[in-house]
Formats: sequence, structure tokens, C-alpha cells
Amino acid sequence: MNILVTGATGKVGRSFIDRVLTGPALPGARIRAFCHHRVLPESDRLSVVKGSIANREDVAAALEGVTHVLHLATCKETPDDVMDVTVKGLFWLLEECRTSESFEQFILIGGDAGMGHFFYPHHLPVTETQPHSAYPGCYALSKVLEEVMLEQYYIQYDFPGCCLRAPWIMEKDDFKHTLTFGENVFGGPRWCEFVAPEKAAEHAASGAVPVMLDPGGNPVKRNFVHLEDLVSAVIAALKNPEAACHETFNISMNEPVDYREVGTYLAQSRGLPTVELVTDFHSTWLDNSKAKFLLGWRPKVDLKELIERAWNYQRSADDPRKIWYPG
Repeated sequence: MNILVTGATGKVGRSFIDRVLTGPALPGARIRAFCHHRVLPESDRLSVVKGSIANREDVAAALEGVTHVLHLATCKETPDDVMDVTVKGLFWLLEECRTSESFEQFILIGGDAGMGHFFYPHHLPVTETQPHSAYPGCYALSKVLEEVMLEQYYIQYDFPGCCLRAPWIMEKDDFKHTLTFGENVFGGPRWCEFVAPEKAAEHAASGAVPVMLDPGGNPVKRNFVHLEDLVSAVIAALKNPEAACHETFNISMNEPVDYREVGTYLAQSRGLPTVELVTDFHSTWLDNSKAKFLLGWRPKVDLKELIERAWNYQRSADDPRKIWYPG
């Protein structure tokens, strides 16, 4: 197994590569990291190829002798780059894979942004059959375009691929930094903008926990997945290519995070105050039953574990918090 990983220097790519190279999940597997600006140190089972995913020649060179592709490269709200990476880049990958003599399986990491996540009301659990509904912005649109393009390759060419649709991916102390009134909030919403500046500073100093409410005053439920569980899902798809072929899977926690439950738990376990905030957002529930049934995958990190890992994480001097893009 020779796996090309795009977006290899991101947190999912790095975690996947580390799991494969240091653990028993895929014995003998080799990794080729397709890098653009940042690179990884090479080893006997890890090679690096530099180039642009928007350049067909670079993609063709990266795919030489590759059997499996894990496609992670993406853009956030960067209109100048998003079509080159999302549309052109994915197109060149798919084209070169389908004509390759060595290629066997393609795995796309999608996102619940393509389903609108908490921007729109969802009165039922979100399954893989729900129509796409991107929220405003180029990132969510790009996630829809990725999934649709891959689906069309299934139809046009019987292309051997699958999509693992993930919500917001957490690792280390990420979750803690999503719940701060300070300026260094990870992703959104930016809680400091919901209150006056002096109140935001007061809440940040006390470690207050924002409790997000929907327009009706009900606690919002929002989907997350821990990085370790997503990597486990990727490995499950690699180990079960027939079950995964031509399928889309929701890869998420068994239950979405309830912001009021988060506030209650942190108030009881750490004595932190809570602040309820009415927003325009809505609850969603990603149904992960299909991945459990077809891939035999199970997420291990629940709400309590997510909180405990984030609040207990201690960063060392050589592990600075870096956010290449928010969310």
C-alpha cells in the first residue's frame, strides 16, 4: 500500500501519517506527502513531493506508483485560491487516478459545511441522503463541489472512492479555545462580539463558558469529531474498500455537543461561570449509523472526554498553538 496524502502537513494529515508509521494499523504501508509550502521530515516509509495541486504535471508526478489517495488539501474563506485547490486540484487528482495502473482507492475528507451545519434548521438527523445546502461563503460551496465531483466519477467511470464527511475536527486544547471570550478564540462564533468589550474582557478573565442558544432560546447542538476518531475512520475505510466504495459516511461523535450540557459540566467540574447567548444558529445532528454499520467504525471520544482532554492538555514549549486557518 502506497498512500498519497494531500494536505499532509495539516493536523489530520500529520495525525494519520503518525498513526500509520508508528502503529500496527496498516503494516508495511508507505506514505507520500504532497506538500506545497510546508514540508515533513522524510524517513524510510515517508517520502515528500513538493508541488501545486492545481498543476496537472505536479499531480501526475505525485501519483506515480501510488495505490491509495487520502485527499485532505482544502481552503477556507480564500476566494482567490479555493477554485484552484478544490475544483481544479481535485479534478487533476481524479483524472490521474482513473488512468493510473497502480491506483486502487480514493478517500475524500468532506465536511458538514456542505450540509449547512448550524446555519439552517434541521428538524431531523442529517443523513448522507440529505441534499447539499451550503451556507454562505466559498468554503461551504467548495465542500459541495468536492462531493458532487467525486459522485459523478462514480457514475462516469465506476471510480473506486468514498467520502468521509466530518464536522469540526478537535484535537489537544482546540475545544477549550472555541469557548473563550478572548480574542484568541478558535473558529466561530467569536463570543467577544456578542457582548460589550468590557463584558468580554470580564468573561475572558473568569474563564466564563458561552452557552449558545438558538433564536427560540434553546441550547444549540453542534457536531464535532475528535481527530483520533476521524483518523480511525480513514483507516477503517482503507481496510474495508468494498464496503466503502462509492459511499459517503458521516464521521462524527455519537451525539452532537449540547452547549448547555458543556456549560453545566464545566460549572460542576471546574466552577466556571456560564453566559447564555441567543444567536441565529440552529441545532443539527449528524447520523453516523452508516459508518458504524458498513465500516465497523465507532467513535471513542464523547462529550465528557472531549472536555476533559481539552482542559487537561498542557502545551510544552516546543508545541506552540498554531492556527493556519480558523476552524
